[in-house]
Amino acid sequence: MKILINSSAQKPKNINLILRQAGYHPEVKQRTGELSFVRSATGRPFPRFHVYVDEVPEGWMVNLHLDQKQPTYEGSSAHNGEYEGVIIEEEARRIKWAGR
Repeated sequence: MKILINSSAQKPKNINLILRQAGYHPEVKQRTGELSFVRSATGRPFPRFHVYVDEVPEGWMVNLHLDQKQPTYEGSSAHNGEYEGVIIEEEARRIKWAGR
């Protein structure tokens, strides 16, 4: 699910701070160098919420999904991910609230 977090000149925002306030911590993707953020859904490593962030003219586009389990094969990024549904919608509301 994609979420737009707006930024304005009157209220500049730091996406790292917004996501930390929502309980996320940074995760560097070793192969791509991309910075993503994760938050445990249960207090265990998986399942976990996972976001990628892209800066856009309006602010930040956050791409949210739920990783159900760790990738099965070493070097693979394939996993059981959910990109929509009630749990994802509730998490999107949490992130938007932290961005207010």
